[in-house]
Amino acid sequence: MRRVLRLALEDEGFEVAEAATGGQGLEVTHLTGPDVVLLDLMLPDTDGFAVCRELRKASNVPVIMVTARTDSHDVVGGLEAGADDYVTKPLVAKELTARIRALLRRVEPAADRRPRRVEFGDLSVGLDDGVVTLGERSVALTRTEFRLLVELASADGQICSREQLLDRVWGYGYFGDSRLVDVHIRRLRTKVEKDPNSPRHVVTARGLGYRLSA
Repeated sequence: MRRVLRLALEDEGFEVAEAATGGQGLEVTHLTGPDVVLLDLMLPDTDGFAVCRELRKASNVPVIMVTARTDSHDVVGGLEAGADDYVTKPLVAKELTARIRALLRRVEPAADRRPRRVEFGDLSVGLDDGVVTLGERSVALTRTEFRLLVELASADGQICSREQLLDRVWGYGYFGDSRLVDVHIRRLRTKVEKDPNSPRHVVTARGLGYRLSA
């Protein structure tokens, strides 16, 4: 599967480094500094969850989890371990490359519409420089978490539906999986809320979506 994927991705213009085990994958990631990681859940030496958690200790590289199943345990477990997205086997090269490119797209705020920095109480979001602070503390976010926060911040307190966030952050429109949004919101809250169980900033509008509040 690795060989087939490598050929397909190289045909799409990507440079590919591959590894057969989780340990090798961590080493290759450290040595090559990839733009995105494809990580299978089923590895001969460990599982993808553990590898993803190790990756997240040192890197914010976007991670796409590869799984044979779509049940909530695998999908949500992978996302909560730090993955940005997931794909299921058998893999379709065109779909996979579309997801990779969607992950790699940068947030480019329009200067005439969005301020450079917005404040929501003690939460400060730098829309251009990527600097996020909670009070006096700097907050480290993954690329996807930051894109999600930027979309919420740019809505100026208005509600963003899950479908809107899927379209703007992941680029999937209504064909996406709303679990992506919900799990990333939970991860975001652990970083920008003093009490993630009683969020003051990233607020749920029941049945509608999420908004950023002061």
